[in-house]
Amino acid sequence: MEKTAALIAGTTLQCELAARAALDGRRKGLRAFLPFAGPAIIASVGYMDPGNFATNIEAGSTYGYQLLWVVLIANLAAMLFQAMSAKLGIVTGRNLAELCREQFPRSVVVGMWIASEIAAMATDVAEFLGGALGISLLFHVSLLCGLSVTGMVTFAILQLDKGGFRPLELAIAALVGVIGLSYLCELVVAPPDWGAALLHAVVPQLPSGSAITLTVGIIGATIMPHTLYLHSGLTQNRTPARDDRERSGLLRFSNREVVVALGFAGLVNLAMVMMAACAFSRSTTGIADIGVAYRTLVPALGAGAAGVFLVALIASGISSSVVGTMAGQVIMQGFVGFRIPVWLRRLVTMVPAFVIGLSFNATRAMILSQVVLSLVLPLPLVALVVLSSRKSVMGDFVTRKGTAVAALAATVLIA
Repeated sequence: MEKTAALIAGTTLQCELAARAALDGRRKGLRAFLPFAGPAIIASVGYMDPGNFATNIEAGSTYGYQLLWVVLIANLAAMLFQAMSAKLGIVTGRNLAELCREQFPRSVVVGMWIASEIAAMATDVAEFLGGALGISLLFHVSLLCGLSVTGMVTFAILQLDKGGFRPLELAIAALVGVIGLSYLCELVVAPPDWGAALLHAVVPQLPSGSAITLTVGIIGATIMPHTLYLHSGLTQNRTPARDDRERSGLLRFSNREVVVALGFAGLVNLAMVMMAACAFSRSTTGIADIGVAYRTLVPALGAGAAGVFLVALIASGISSSVVGTMAGQVIMQGFVGFRIPVWLRRLVTMVPAFVIGLSFNATRAMILSQVVLSLVLPLPLVALVVLSSRKSVMGDFVTRKGTAVAALAATVLIA
């Protein structure tokens, strides 16, 4: 046990030394980039969580490729905001919630904290139910059993944080890899109409009134409030900059990681919609239940493809539950200045998921939880734009006018 703990701690130390060597110019190319990979990968999990599965499956099965443009625009906006969040943490050494507490009136801070906690619980409903539903369907056990297993596995992964940031990052990266490979397999089994997909990815349209609710859900499932708070927290103390030259170097590596990690997440989201449009339109339309989607996949694409779909869902649910708990800790510590034990945090956010999962349709609850996230989302977006544009906060790294205008326009559009 002691050897394992020492090995885990050593992994983090090696990463820190490698990052310092890269900043000093002693590592080049990919070897220089890898020590900084991690924060955006963790944040990207929020863009591939079970809420995305629910909204993307309903979008693809109901409207085919017609809502791909929503997924694409939401992911591009996510890149911008996540890069801004990471920059805030790197430059100031504080996370978004901490800066809100320092810079805004107390009444505003309390309101933001309450809204953020509601968003965290809504997030956990989708994340927890998704993993539990995948386990229930794959292993033919009750949903209660799936919820319990998801909770235990999530807590076990969270314990990796005791050995530093690197082991947890590697575990999350492995789960992200499972999700990506699963959807690559699905696209091979069910190849989409690439011409139609490309057309609808760049031509906006809303085919019906019900598509508006689904569009809001897609935005809420893609641009996640809790990942905006978390990303700034993940970067703030990882490799502390000693001067502006090192801050500039950290920002370059951070922006590259955001493009790679969020670009990957965007491709997975597009693949979800295309797979649903291709596979489910063969037999039925308007699938709004993950269980029905799984059972429809068996005759449509075979038991293997259906199993791969559930494996991706389980990996998504577990990884996003871990990330959601981490974000909850950052939010609470930042807004109100205290922490609670991780097991208690996990328990508090699990309870609503248990109640809702055992009382209502799981997939419908997941989709509506994403709509709740969309309603809360403007708060951290506005705070991020305001704080990033203040020279008193960012100094010489204040957001450039063009970036600020783009972020403000995206915020207004989302709101």
